[in-house]
Amino acid sequence: MNTPQQSQSLSLTLPDPLPLDSGAQLSPVTIAYEQYGARAQDDSNVVVIFHALTGDQYVASPHPATGKPGWWDRMVGPGMPIDTDRYYVICANVIGGCMGSTGPASANPDETGGAPYGQNFPVVTIHDMVRAIGRLLDALGIDRVHALVGGSMGGMQALAFASQFPTRADRVLVLASAARQSAQNIAFHEVGRQAIMADANWNGGEYYGGTHPDAGLAVARMAAHITYLSEAGLTEKFGRRLQQRPDGSDGTKSFGFEADFQIESYLRYQGSGFTRRFDANSYLYITRAMDYFDLAEEHGGRLADAFANTSARFCIVSFDTDWLYPTEEGRHIVRALNAAGAPVSFVELSSPYGHDGFLLETPGLDEVVRGFVS
Repeated sequence: MNTPQQSQSLSLTLPDPLPLDSGAQLSPVTIAYEQYGARAQDDSNVVVIFHALTGDQYVASPHPATGKPGWWDRMVGPGMPIDTDRYYVICANVIGGCMGSTGPASANPDETGGAPYGQNFPVVTIHDMVRAIGRLLDALGIDRVHALVGGSMGGMQALAFASQFPTRADRVLVLASAARQSAQNIAFHEVGRQAIMADANWNGGEYYGGTHPDAGLAVARMAAHITYLSEAGLTEKFGRRLQQRPDGSDGTKSFGFEADFQIESYLRYQGSGFTRRFDANSYLYITRAMDYFDLAEEHGGRLADAFANTSARFCIVSFDTDWLYPTEEGRHIVRALNAAGAPVSFVELSSPYGHDGFLLETPGLDEVVRGFVS
């Protein structure tokens, strides 16, 4: 594990309203971000990392809400594959998020007394998130970046950025992602959203200042977390093993609905911990943004046209046990890049971790990231 990074927690309010795909405009827009390393005078070492659904800007520094290490601190830092002794790394919280960027919990300027947006927050898309990051880079005076890096929803953002701003990145690294959201994944997201909205404390999303719908959010997290793992990994780690009881007994069934199995206890832990750092409304908005994502849609259904003007090199990485975004999704992107004449490398790595393979110590991953980024 990497030692805690020296980072700067920053925020920037965009000077102009942000136009959204829905036709609405969002204003004011504040973007919270972390930066690591030193910026070169010619900006030749800028690396932008896009976070996944449940991530945030704390990619390599302790999380202020939980105290836990950054979500990718094994990949980002001095001497790490994304070496902060060499690169200036920026990671921003997406709009719609809940860690400082403008989102549902932010004050609604149309409401007196600074009441939060709640469900009055406008619907945002992956393209809107990327547009906001582009405006952030503009405000920082960064015209072109050395590399864009993202896994899962972060990979969607990297692809969308490369399409929307085709001359602003030299390299684009996409891990465990897709150019569109599948029907199966939309279905899993809807289960999570319904769990939140079925919580007795949901109150139509107007729960700020009261009891939050943590039970529903925890169930949403549990359901989603199952999709991040592989059957082989679950079997190896938990199997059907029973967990130890509070009285010290082991391997006994309660014959009730307590957490008898280790996997049950693990999922409940994941769910309860998630509510400490995430907002239920943000979960609804961000999952909906992912569901709307189809990079080919605005190009008449032809994905290659989304990359027609790009000047970047691409590397697409898939994992053989990832059933959330299986290898075929990566190949679909590669075929489109080939058709567009864009230089692209493709790697399928073998991992026991399923979709989470891009976050964990998957054999060969460090070498791929280090080699491509550098």
